[in-house]
Amino acid sequence: MSDQQQATAASPQSSGHGRAAFIFIFITVLLDMLALGVVVPVLPKLVIQFEHGDISIAAKQVGIFAFIWAAMQFVFAPVIGVLSDRFGRRPVVLLSNFGLGFDYLLMAWAPTLNWLFLGRVISGITSASFPTGAAYIADVTPEDQRAAKFGMLGAAFGLGFIIGPALGGFLGTFGLRYPFWVAGALSLLNAAYGYFILPESLPPERRPRSFSLRKANPVGSLILLRSHPELAGLACALFLYYLAHESLPSMWVIYTDYRYRWGPGITGGVLAAVGVGSTLVSALLISIAIKRLGELRTLFTGLFFGIIGFAVYAWAPSTTIFLIGCPLVSLWGLAGPAIQSLMSRRVGPSEQGQLQGANTSMLGVAGMIAPLVFTYIFAASIPRFPGTPYWLASLLLVGSFLIVWLVFRPAVGTAPITESSD
Repeated sequence: MSDQQQATAASPQSSGHGRAAFIFIFITVLLDMLALGVVVPVLPKLVIQFEHGDISIAAKQVGIFAFIWAAMQFVFAPVIGVLSDRFGRRPVVLLSNFGLGFDYLLMAWAPTLNWLFLGRVISGITSASFPTGAAYIADVTPEDQRAAKFGMLGAAFGLGFIIGPALGGFLGTFGLRYPFWVAGALSLLNAAYGYFILPESLPPERRPRSFSLRKANPVGSLILLRSHPELAGLACALFLYYLAHESLPSMWVIYTDYRYRWGPGITGGVLAAVGVGSTLVSALLISIAIKRLGELRTLFTGLFFGIIGFAVYAWAPSTTIFLIGCPLVSLWGLAGPAIQSLMSRRVGPSEQGQLQGANTSMLGVAGMIAPLVFTYIFAASIPRFPGTPYWLASLLLVGSFLIVWLVFRPAVGTAPITESSD
């Protein structure tokens, strides 16, 4: 990116609105994750209620709900990303916020399971606003500061998943619908706040002249990832990263219950501690690591910690040993923002939304297939090798590490490594 483009990209900051705009995007992601987390403790119980207490049927329905939410992310994230490239970030972010708010109100009211299912479909679509938020950050942030900003977005994710389930569980004690009402109110308040605060980050002269269906469909959006050899390699590494990450939500509870006999108290407490650790890494350590190591070495460092952390999870014969792996997996959080920043350097200003949409599509694919793979492997490996799913997660990160090494091998000896090697 040229100096002139960087100056243009940072125009909201130079006009004095950049800080307020970033805070809004941070709050948007936080509230999206908070709203999602708030309903986690009560959504399965509400489904059980609709199925008249039949847990076996309800469990299948919950699985379908999770699959359809990930599928909507896969299909619509690139659409929203390309729409933001064509029409600007501000209208897309605001419409996503308003849509998510009204959707949670719909689920709060839902009189039947079909209405609740419809709400989950809409939730998967409207909560796909993260690509636009990430593209907004790329618009207004100089290249050498993007990894730190992406790290802050990661912190918003972590905070949302720390606070959300706890708040949802508390509200759920008063009634299963209350968390949905609160989630809807939070999203609508954020949208109203953004209407008055959020400036546009992508001026008309830097937008494509037309909306491209080829780029907006989930398969077509991935073509961008093949436009540059380094970008393609980073995309493959990121996909393996996403696959490994899915071992946490899909396996954590059932794995620790089977192997260490954890009850709900210790499970929730350790999850909260891991969330706090990941948030601290994303909010604080990532910027320090980028300044001292550069983006590429920070990426390698994060992947190394992830490889070791998942191996500890897989091997740990006791709770004490398992807990040693928790801070290591938290430090794995260094990798995500670094790889996002490296990828954002390799596309132009008018393609940032498309890039983030393609990344979220990959996350959606991982969310659809990885939980099935990990749970099936776990079921097949009991009782002799119950740690197999986490050995697989560790191997996936080894693959990610090797791909990045091969892509950037000529540059690994230089320091710090942040620039494109074009």
